[in-house]
Amino acid sequence: MKPLRLLLPFSFSILSLVAEPHVGVGAKPVEGAEVIFDGTREMLDQKWTYWKGPRFSSALPIKWKIVDDPVDDGTVLMTDDPAAAGGKYGAADIVTKKKYRDFRLHVEFLIVNEGGNSGVYLQNRYEIQVLDGDKTKHGMAAVINETESPYESYRGLGKWNSYDIVFRAARFAKDIKIVEKPRVSMYFNGKKVHEEVEINKVWGGPNSGLDGGNNNGFGITNTPGGLKLQCEGHDVRYRNIWIKELNLDEKGTDF
Repeated sequence: MKPLRLLLPFSFSILSLVAEPHVGVGAKPVEGAEVIFDGTREMLDQKWTYWKGPRFSSALPIKWKIVDDPVDDGTVLMTDDPAAAGGKYGAADIVTKKKYRDFRLHVEFLIVNEGGNSGVYLQNRYEIQVLDGDKTKHGMAAVINETESPYESYRGLGKWNSYDIVFRAARFAKDIKIVEKPRVSMYFNGKKVHEEVEINKVWGGPNSGLDGGNNNGFGITNTPGGLKLQCEGHDVRYRNIWIKELNLDEKGTDF
């Protein structure tokens, strides 16, 4: 007998829900959050577009596919765009039309094949890595090149994983000089793995996101950015993405 499932465009087994309703796979949006991907083509086109960086080589409408959830009922997003074949990140990445400063984010992903690679970019700048098989500072769930990978919390291929993130944007004096670096705290599959991590730069060069080409990534500007998902020629699926804008002027990023 099949387990009872929630009747949502993206739905999950009730057994997959964690005790805390707002952290982990299947987490429900916190009060005041905006759902920015619900499994439908309509919401994808309404709230997302391509990031037109220096390597961009696709074209609207978004070529990523809406496909059946390989685990549960419903439909999900598949990072499938021919422009990114061969690992050309930045060629067909998608970003929210809305831009964000401080926020609380939930996103779920599933990697189909070994070595599957994508990434979740905060403010279209700072990558939280999605990479099967890599346990280094460039690997799974790392604040890329800033922390070690909490790989032990990864559920593996063919299974849904979740990031729950609180992000505080960099603070500037007179909109020019950074006086406080951006910071992030994160739960990975319901386990806290990063707490008040300072992010030093935008990694990956100009094709990686906003300010990546400014002073070797250290030239961060005081402008908000959208949430970006990376397409790198691999089959990675996304679902249940929601975000809540925050004002963390006098608070840290811990949950």
